[in-house]
Amino acid sequence: MPRLHLPAFLTRPRQLTRSSLLYAALVLLVLVFVPLIVTTSRWMHAVRIDLTSDHLYTLSPGTLHIVDGLRQPLKLTLYFSEHATRDLPQLRSYEQRVREMLQEMVARAHGRIRLQIIDPVPYSDDEANAEGSGLTAASGGSNGERVFFGLAGNRLAGDGDNEVVNQVPEKALSIAFFDPAREAFLEYDIAKLLYELDQTRKPPIGVISSLPVEGKPVLGQQPWAAVQQLSQLFDLRMLDPAQLKRVDPNLKMLWLIQPTHLSSDALYAIDQYLLGGGHLAVFVDPDAEQLQSSPYDVGAALPEHSSDLPRMFAAWGVVYDPRQVVLDRSRALQIELAGSSLNHPAMLGLGAQELNRNDVITASLQRVNLSTAGYFDLAPDAGTRLIPLLQSTGDAEAVSTQRTIQATADPASLLQDYRPDNIHYVLAARLQGPFQSAFPERAGEPGHLASSRSNAEVVLVADTDLLSDRLWVETQTILGQPMLSAFANNGDFIANMVDNLSGSSALLSIRGRATSQRPFTRVEALRNAANQKFLQKKQELERELADTRRRLEELQPAKGGSGDTVTVEQRREIEQFRQRQMAIHTELRNVQHQLNAEIDALGLRLKFINIVLVPALVILIGLLYGWRRARHSRRRRS
Repeated sequence: MPRLHLPAFLTRPRQLTRSSLLYAALVLLVLVFVPLIVTTSRWMHAVRIDLTSDHLYTLSPGTLHIVDGLRQPLKLTLYFSEHATRDLPQLRSYEQRVREMLQEMVARAHGRIRLQIIDPVPYSDDEANAEGSGLTAASGGSNGERVFFGLAGNRLAGDGDNEVVNQVPEKALSIAFFDPAREAFLEYDIAKLLYELDQTRKPPIGVISSLPVEGKPVLGQQPWAAVQQLSQLFDLRMLDPAQLKRVDPNLKMLWLIQPTHLSSDALYAIDQYLLGGGHLAVFVDPDAEQLQSSPYDVGAALPEHSSDLPRMFAAWGVVYDPRQVVLDRSRALQIELAGSSLNHPAMLGLGAQELNRNDVITASLQRVNLSTAGYFDLAPDAGTRLIPLLQSTGDAEAVSTQRTIQATADPASLLQDYRPDNIHYVLAARLQGPFQSAFPERAGEPGHLASSRSNAEVVLVADTDLLSDRLWVETQTILGQPMLSAFANNGDFIANMVDNLSGSSALLSIRGRATSQRPFTRVEALRNAANQKFLQKKQELERELADTRRRLEELQPAKGGSGDTVTVEQRREIEQFRQRQMAIHTELRNVQHQLNAEIDALGLRLKFINIVLVPALVILIGLLYGWRRARHSRRRRS
């Protein structure tokens, strides 16, 4: 009968070899490690550390609050034309930045956000879906292809577990195109999209206005275009100030337009709404041209076409004079009057330089038109902060409202005796709290609030005419249908403002961030130093050229009778100048070579550190560690 030979480590259990123990440990490690990896990948999340200097990949607290508070499962689809952008490295780099930001939010959402990335190739269903989702294609791709780079979001019915079964989209919004110039507000734009997708109904907005912003349907007058635009996205509720005793705290925002003749109870209701965490936008105007004209009474307390909130402005530390209008001849709009064209210094067309590029409301705007606008300032003892949104140029002058009204028939008269104040007047601003109550005497009433939170904000605009259609939109008839055509960004300014203020406090707290483009500061410093050397040499050459020309002019009378005769001294001067000019050109080339040599040396140092030094250090540390282990093992055996 054949004998069964068992392995040595089974027949001699008490004499296990070192290799047998090693094999057994490896088997045990596999049996433990594989289930551990599967378990942690399902129920645990990886630890992520942001080592960038500006914390580009760290979500702000406001974004975390929005993502953690999502009540509905959301699906995000990032459309990016991979093939069409193969020759656009800047756009491809920004796409990676957008994708990583989205992945950070997805990782934080714990399954409530699903992300899909699609390359919409030309003439495909994906391209049609991108266009149907509201994305805008840009031209300039490879071989003339259109470039899609936007985000479509859907709110899905059911909970996260039933998303695959119930794929009925309830709400869809999109970011039409990710503009690299708007990278500072990337996190805000995506967080805003998530917040709006999570809302189950239109945000309610309260409006108090003494202007006919709703139009007069009985007389055939349509609502103003800005109000029509907002009513599509928000639930606008017109409030009667005569009956106002309390502002509904559920209103996402309260919008005051030319507030006049408000009762004490109405002002107190607005005051308490703000201190309770409400968001407020105030549009006042020293000369609201949309009101019917009335004679200006110099003795009156306030002209009928002016508005003010003196008590509340004083409590907030805001300085505003309803009797002052800002003129700016360098931004004057051209108007037609009595058959001729002229520049109206009280009607301003503000360009990109007068808009705050670091605020989400005005960052993407190009032009905002205003008319007879006032200005804001802060009192010396103000506890608030005024951040300009719209400003005049330094060529502006503040004049009395009476003067602008009297110059209605002759706007050119406003330029007589024009004296610029060299002040950039603040025409619209974001006012940040904390705010104190304007009614301290009512502290004994139930529920009275004496102050607001530190992050309270109010948007102030010293013009109401910018809301009117005549300053930013015109009606055109296309195929028999009236269509609105905008020639300024006034409507976008209003939409951005309401959009920003009507969001949650978490959304308001998200500020602009640094961009992912990191310049080579050391190389730029070398180039700047070389440019200074070039500038010095250029100035030296120009001085010597001027001296030589002067010397030639001095020698000119010594030439004699003939104008074509060149003296020996002139030849010597010209030859010396040419030699010096060649020497300076040689020095300029040497400076350029030195610059290139310094940049090349810096590059070589970086390459040496990254390619040679760091790997060598890692290898050396590994060898030292192995040597110590081997030495320790030999000592233990001995």
